[in-house]
Amino acid sequence: MSPGQPVSSSVGQRRSAARTAVVWAALDAALRGRDPSRLRVLDVGGGTGGFAVRVAELGADVTVIDPSPDALAALDRRADEQGVAARVRGQQGDLATLADLVAPASVDVVLCHGVLEVVEDPGAALEALAAVLPPNGLLSLVVAQQHAAVVARAMAGHLQQAREILLGAPPPGPRRFTHDEVAGLVAAAGFGIDTVHAVRVFADLVPSSLLDLEPGAADALVALEEAVADRAEFIPLAQQLHLLATRS
Repeated sequence: MSPGQPVSSSVGQRRSAARTAVVWAALDAALRGRDPSRLRVLDVGGGTGGFAVRVAELGADVTVIDPSPDALAALDRRADEQGVAARVRGQQGDLATLADLVAPASVDVVLCHGVLEVVEDPGAALEALAAVLPPNGLLSLVVAQQHAAVVARAMAGHLQQAREILLGAPPPGPRRFTHDEVAGLVAAAGFGIDTVHAVRVFADLVPSSLLDLEPGAADALVALEEAVADRAEFIPLAQQLHLLATRS
């Protein structure tokens, strides 16, 4: 931690790295297997470019569609700071306007991370994503996982609410998906699922004091997340699911 840096900032950065490590490792490997320098990538809801800029650093051309002008301005600054401004473009919009912004079968890869939870019709949203991809196009999808809400509410002290969710009540906030639900939606939209990873199994549960004060704790947390990511028994415990799927 640099002198004068707030403890909360340091912990937040370390926890963020643990939360995104599994998704990035899988996406990085998939993109490198397709020659990133030849790829046209669309990041729907990509915000300030946390993934888009890293993808551009691999050599791909990336378009970020996001409804927030402030987020897109931050995206421009980040891309410029990382020297990839020529390969990153921001455009205001969302999934509802995707068909007006992107031509059919015009991109090779679509990222849709943390967006399906807030759309009115997830099935229609996935069909819209499929439409902009050609056959063999790649979808990287991250969604909130339903069963983890029980643990999250219990850890927060909301024990009655945790029990209600366990018995079938919808969790508060944005929509969450079970593995079977999201797999069915993705298949119905014309995708074949390549891999499913459990994301954020432990990253939200480890105390901040441990991450900031225990030497090596942040790296150990990332390693633990990566170790359980492809183990099916941990999927119900994950805060998120990451699917890589190929357009049929």
